[in-house]
Amino acid sequence: MPTTSESIQNSLREAQEALSTFSSDKDLLAKVDQFVELLTATFNSGHKVYSAGNGGSHCDAMHFAEEWTGRYRKDRRPLPAIAFADPSHISCVSNDYGFEHIFERMVEAFGSPGDVFLGITTSGNSQNIILAAEAAKKKGMKVVGLLGKDGGKVKSLCDIPIIVPGKTTDRIQELHIKIIHIAIECTERKLFPELY
Repeated sequence: MPTTSESIQNSLREAQEALSTFSSDKDLLAKVDQFVELLTATFNSGHKVYSAGNGGSHCDAMHFAEEWTGRYRKDRRPLPAIAFADPSHISCVSNDYGFEHIFERMVEAFGSPGDVFLGITTSGNSQNIILAAEAAKKKGMKVVGLLGKDGGKVKSLCDIPIIVPGKTTDRIQELHIKIIHIAIECTERKLFPELY
């Protein structure tokens, strides 16, 4: 059985290997670049960005949204991004329709052509993200997926599927938050060059 020190080193090694694999994958980096371009175009055209996920990915979806409505690195005007995270909505829809419909109903209520839906799921198989992505496509929205493993069922519904390397949920989530921060910084630099 490894010591605590060895476990810490192993975890850091795994994270380093996943980041190294990610940073050397030209196709994956190109998809992040596409995400930045899409975010820039969406905000420039006055459209909105919505995000959703479950568990840790739910927290990442909220983190993504608040960086736009609050601030990231620079003081600038707030940008229209909303995480589907209202507990009263989630409990209402779960009770009346089923948990798989919680994000779909929000897309149907708020989504418009030209908006973006960001679905975050490490497995790519979360049913509530699948249904939300399907609803977004029907609405004429763009769909971006922050995914793991093989991309799961959500992959085929995404305009930009970003499938990160990682064997476990935690390593995948660590790369997802890095992509979120990088996408926000690069988009902010494009939208507000005078601040950098």
